[in-house]
Amino acid sequence: MADNNVIGVDFGTDSVRVLIADTAAGEEISAAVKYFSRWSAGRYCDPAANRFRQHPLDHIEALEAAVREALRAAPAGTAATIRGIAVDTTGSTPGPVDRQGLPLGLHEEFSDNPNALFVLWKDHTAVEEAGQINHAAKTWGGTDFTMYEGGVYSSEWFWAKMLHILRQDKAVREAAWSWMENCDWIPALLCGIRDLRQVKRSRCAAGHKAMWHASFAGLPSEEFLTHLDPLLKGLRGRLYTETHTSDLQAGQLCVEWAGRLGLPAGIPVGVGAFDAHMGAVGAGIQPYILTKVIGTSTCDILVAPLEEMGDKLVRGICGQVDGSVIPGMLGMEAGQSAFGDVYAWFRDLLRWPVENLLPRIGGLSDTERERIRREIRALIYPELAAQAAQLEAGDTGIIALDWLNGRRTPDANQLLRGAITGLNLGSSAPRIFKALVEATAFGSRLIVERFEQEGVPIRGVIALGGVATQSPFAMQIVADVLNRRIGIAASEQACALGAAMFAAVVGGIYSNVSLAQEKMGAGFSTEYLPSAGRTAKYSELYQSYRRLGQFVESETGSVKGL
Repeated sequence: MADNNVIGVDFGTDSVRVLIADTAAGEEISAAVKYFSRWSAGRYCDPAANRFRQHPLDHIEALEAAVREALRAAPAGTAATIRGIAVDTTGSTPGPVDRQGLPLGLHEEFSDNPNALFVLWKDHTAVEEAGQINHAAKTWGGTDFTMYEGGVYSSEWFWAKMLHILRQDKAVREAAWSWMENCDWIPALLCGIRDLRQVKRSRCAAGHKAMWHASFAGLPSEEFLTHLDPLLKGLRGRLYTETHTSDLQAGQLCVEWAGRLGLPAGIPVGVGAFDAHMGAVGAGIQPYILTKVIGTSTCDILVAPLEEMGDKLVRGICGQVDGSVIPGMLGMEAGQSAFGDVYAWFRDLLRWPVENLLPRIGGLSDTERERIRREIRALIYPELAAQAAQLEAGDTGIIALDWLNGRRTPDANQLLRGAITGLNLGSSAPRIFKALVEATAFGSRLIVERFEQEGVPIRGVIALGGVATQSPFAMQIVADVLNRRIGIAASEQACALGAAMFAAVVGGIYSNVSLAQEKMGAGFSTEYLPSAGRTAKYSELYQSYRRLGQFVESETGSVKGL
């Protein structure tokens, strides 16, 4: 058994994944996945109101259980060989904390208050606040603090969410000393840090979601924030000025959490980052290689040498940040607010009779009903994909728009909604499903074209995540629409593997992230090549998608350069 092993921890939307990896070759020693129990039960969420909150106890309980399970599955003595731990989380997923950095949701009086919990990345309750931030940034008479955020601030991000809660909930407003991103809180928790001044804040989270930039001397100025809303007065001083890249230590594993996890105390713990950014590292990102993390939504990540980008500002993306992905390079983020979630919405639509009418059908036992539910759920995707794959590009006559959860890139606008056009009495479920998959691929093409329009070349595409590894049908359509080869990361836990690479640097095994990538990378499991016969047809359909998008946006708000 190798003596230099590390732990990569990946907090996703539904679960936490823990990977114990050998730093010599990145090989998986063991892994475990634990789902968030309260989240799985739908607690603290209201999809109709775009409210999605997560309880910190979900994160604590799942983390402890997953690490212990991974250690049990590893060879005896593995705990003593762990040299570093690194963590990624979803983002922007901020929450209110007290003076010691304890989330308010862990206080008894706030334990069932959704406003005291972590506000998940896909929570869109702060659309109004995002609009006000964008208006103020352009009109207040000073620096446009959105300039490094693509020029458009989103309701998915830190300041909009925080301001929304402060306005909505007086009790939380009065109790919250400060706010923390989930990716900052987890490392601080593991290190036993109880002084907010000692918490090393993530450069990734701060730069992409909180309008932090070195040229601003940190976060947006006090003058701008109080101009935006007097409720923000003084809060800047209780947040942070300095930020840190994830190749640096946040601290060391404290005695309490060493005992809870079954590990030795003192293991270096890295500064946190977002899942997509560490996932891109785990997948093998290189300069100008677009790395698409495709799951419920997508995060599209690029890196470029700082000297080549210079002072270029890329319009309409989700930020450009020095060191947010690979320290020493400029990290750029884009993405789609829904990808797999579009497919999940259609699946749940089709399952409505099963969920609502099956319980009323007599002659079936509870066991039989549950078996039917389970088997239909398992069969829907494969059967839809199999039948949709028999249709040629353009056969459906249907054009769909993938903005069911708003649009993240290009030009964030969470007020936008999805659409399906061209339906007739022959529009079957497989035909509609194919159109929805095509829509998500067209959304990907919008992002590629925006980067290229802004002078940032795309020299290759890598994909990782649940859709990338589990849906050949969807990935072939994406390759056809983009007219590009797409390599699929071999590791099914690329985000956790990326975290493990950072853990190897934090633990002193490798001197930098690029070297850890070289030594621990898993390569690609497969690739998708575009079909010349389909790419031409999809280019025509893409223009129809763009026209539909322009119409929908004109009915919702101003058209933003599609």
